[in-house]
Amino acid sequence: MMEPYGAQGGGAGIPPRRPWLGLYTAGVPADLPLPARPAVDQFRNTARRAGDRPAVYYFDRVLTFGELDRLSNALAAGLRDLGVEPGHRVALFLQNVPQFWIALLAAWKAGAIAVPLNPMFKEEELAYHLNDSGSTVLVSLESLYDGVARGVLGRTEVRHVITTSELDFLTPPTGAPGAAGSGSGGGVPAVLAGSSRRRFGETWDLVEICRRLEGAADPGAEPRPEDVALLTYTSGTTGSPKGAMNTHGNVAFNAEVYRTWMGLGPGDVVVGAAPLFHITGLIGHLAAAGLAGVPVILGYRFDPGTMLELIERWRGTFMVAAITAYIALMNHPDFGRRDVSSLRKAYSGGAPIPAAVVERFEAATGTYIHNIYGLTETTSPSHAVPLGRRAPVDQESGALSVGAPVPSTVVKVVDLETGRDLPPGEVGELVTRGPMVVAGYWQKPEETAHAIRDGWLHTGDVGRMDAQGWFYVIDRKKDMIIASGFKVWPREVEDVLYRHPAVREAAVVGVPDPYRGETVKAVVSLKPEFEGRVTPEELIAFCRERMAAYKYPRQVEIVPELPKTLTGKILRRVLRERGREG
Repeated sequence: MMEPYGAQGGGAGIPPRRPWLGLYTAGVPADLPLPARPAVDQFRNTARRAGDRPAVYYFDRVLTFGELDRLSNALAAGLRDLGVEPGHRVALFLQNVPQFWIALLAAWKAGAIAVPLNPMFKEEELAYHLNDSGSTVLVSLESLYDGVARGVLGRTEVRHVITTSELDFLTPPTGAPGAAGSGSGGGVPAVLAGSSRRRFGETWDLVEICRRLEGAADPGAEPRPEDVALLTYTSGTTGSPKGAMNTHGNVAFNAEVYRTWMGLGPGDVVVGAAPLFHITGLIGHLAAAGLAGVPVILGYRFDPGTMLELIERWRGTFMVAAITAYIALMNHPDFGRRDVSSLRKAYSGGAPIPAAVVERFEAATGTYIHNIYGLTETTSPSHAVPLGRRAPVDQESGALSVGAPVPSTVVKVVDLETGRDLPPGEVGELVTRGPMVVAGYWQKPEETAHAIRDGWLHTGDVGRMDAQGWFYVIDRKKDMIIASGFKVWPREVEDVLYRHPAVREAAVVGVPDPYRGETVKAVVSLKPEFEGRVTPEELIAFCRERMAAYKYPRQVEIVPELPKTLTGKILRRVLRERGREG
């Protein structure tokens, strides 16, 4: 039997051997310095040395790092005026608009913790996240405030709301910071055609705050690297979302990983295809660009036609997104008509990557899509395929390798039952240790103790490492579903299904989907009085009205009985297997 690759270390602070270092490309070191300053200082340094460089391309509008710095200074001063103090939580309920970056920086400059929220949340989801985080200020798009947030804030600790419009920052300002325009030539981008401005007497307006406090100094908060920068929510073993405490050190370190691993520097343009509330968008777009001093393309939300146009116009060079984004680009009728030859650094993570998609994209563009792997708890990547290398394929499972652990990171494969280190080739749970691993979960010590033991993050993902150091994620220990890169916990969907008066029993599983990677399927049995009277379509519509778009089941199967153990536990494993066979 081969010796476990972690056998010569892992205890008393001695790391295991790292065979994957031989896979690194030239210029990527085995280790990176640990951050000595907070993540916000990376942006501050860029604004000082390169204030006139473009930071954001938002349709026709260009915002420089200097403008972004001044706008976030003004908003940070406004937050302080509203009583925000170091450690307070500021929630961001926004799409991919410049105001997201402005508000994120403002929160950090005021010493606050930013809480990015999914703009697809419905009322109950939003209320839970606001209450769990204890957010006292909400920065929201006007449409999301009016349609979702307004009705739940009375049940939360939120005391002040700052609203803004996706129509702001479209064109260069006319005498005031952030003065809104209607787009190039007086038009509005197609993706914003249904947008309109709304003003509310009970909220503050972001642009008005920035105008009123123009020229305000940076409040100068200096969080420590170990202080929490972000609460990014993920689902836990109980099904209740929990806030991963990404520290300033976590964020600063993985921003440096992106810059170093992907070689980001002058001439690069980041394609903001991932949602900014997600850890990929936060680190792979904003933090990485803020450190490297390169611009980010933002287009409100991911619309394939719009993104193709913006990549062509602004010559996007680097993109990291779910594989479904690449599929959507290739399936759009403009794909063959737009010049995307500038896109030479492509990465995808969050869901399994079909080899056929990688081949098709490369044949059309000449660019190879590299795999990348990480969790919310690893502040984006823990593994990535080295730039310029091609990922091998696991012969048994057909899975593309997720790459090698990034600098300063140690990953072991451990036995699922005993926890002992396993040698190369054997399958077990991936456990990770490195400067990007979070401190724990917000106000959930038991969840933290379960997931992070002696500094090792137990990912719940099952995989193996080969003799060269390539890692493969083969399955998941948990029942988590990953649809289009978004994580869905089955119990949450089941809880909604159980609210329907006709549902007797429900079980939710992930089944293969050629576009989304996995899709959500519900298998339900009905109460006798409803049999034959309720359709799958009705149950799908019921869930769609109550859940974010990526969560509700796309398939519903009605059966007389669900498979169970002798003790009455529903066998999700059997349903999953049936779904895969079907």
